[in-house]
Amino acid sequence: MTFLVGVYGASGFGREVMPYVRLGLADGAKAVFIDDANDAEYVNGITCLRWEEFVGAPASRKAVCIAVANSVLREDLATKCQAEGFESTSVIADTAVIMDQVTIGEGAILASFVTLTSNICIGRHFHANLYSYVAHDCIIGDFVTFAPAVRCNGNIVIEDHAYIGTGAVLKQGRPGAPLVIGRGAVVGMGAVVTKNVPPGVTVVGNPARPLTKTRA
Repeated sequence: MTFLVGVYGASGFGREVMPYVRLGLADGAKAVFIDDANDAEYVNGITCLRWEEFVGAPASRKAVCIAVANSVLREDLATKCQAEGFESTSVIADTAVIMDQVTIGEGAILASFVTLTSNICIGRHFHANLYSYVAHDCIIGDFVTFAPAVRCNGNIVIEDHAYIGTGAVLKQGRPGAPLVIGRGAVVGMGAVVTKNVPPGVTVVGNPARPLTKTRA
């Protein structure tokens, strides 16, 4: 075997990503799952290896797609893959649409019906799930996660490790005054974000406001 591609994570998202990976394989290449928390030999009929088994598997070339939602863990795994000399492969569904002047860092996953329009810069290991879009003049950092159906409108900056929940809507910013989602911020499911979100803050609701704990 000359080329071995590992999808890191055999849980829900990894199982969704695997069909895209298999469709893109060249002749003689093989795809496997990598998962240290799964003891099954096969997942959905695909071989499942632990990390050490993947490292030791015979292949002249290896690549890894990191399908792990936790962005901090995703960064740790990317560092581990780099130390072993493994490629970080990107996975782009055949129904994804990428238009003009879009740059994407390594290790991206663009699921079915994702749309990236124009003049967009995206960092490393970006995850965009089903039916999400990014409109014009947006900058997205490293290890950012979009759950399904995120609506990221124009002139928005999303910093590293931010998480945008299912169905969230990010209001369009202005040239020179973008809407900013801070590093490590979380936008809750269905939230409508009309103002900047500070780093590390979770916002929910319409319009989105910081999540506060209530006393029992």
